[in-house]
Amino acid sequence: MITITENAQQHFGKLLAQQPEGTNIRVFVVNPGTQSAECGVSYCPPEAIEATDTEIKLDLFSAYVDELSLPFLDDAEIDFVTDKMGSQLTLKAPNAKVRKVSDDATLMERVDYVIQTQVNPQLAGHGGNVSLAEITEDGIAILQFGGGCNGCSMVDVTLKEGIEKELLAQFEGELNGVRDITEHARGEHSYY
Repeated sequence: MITITENAQQHFGKLLAQQPEGTNIRVFVVNPGTQSAECGVSYCPPEAIEATDTEIKLDLFSAYVDELSLPFLDDAEIDFVTDKMGSQLTLKAPNAKVRKVSDDATLMERVDYVIQTQVNPQLAGHGGNVSLAEITEDGIAILQFGGGCNGCSMVDVTLKEGIEKELLAQFEGELNGVRDITEHARGEHSYY
């Protein structure tokens, strides 16, 4: 679930030694499952522990995760790195914005997950996004573009050379193509 590296554990151990006895840490996600999701770590005194929290026991302390944040912290990693620029705590939570789907999830859920976690972060650099409207019976993923992609002169290239190739490779034998249903209207928001 959550990996807290040895360096991070040592760092937290030093910080917790300066706190009242019994204080641990809490790992959480604010606005989980949204594009504005933010991960954080805070002190967790004994009175702040909820019955529904999940406890991760470590050598020097425990990390507590609230019930709502738990599924969004799957594969998260907390590390404490030191380099030429100094030291810093890093928290990587690849599933904070979108809940990770299980291997036996529906094709729609699995395709949507790939779009949200792999395609949209690339489109976001151009102010765009795409959402999955449906998957037809003949295996065509129907997409709706938004933001800077709406009206962009490169949307067809993005669709066929980028998104379709990626999705067909990941869902070989399950998807047969990708189609855009967006009513593209060029405007000031368009990237090109």
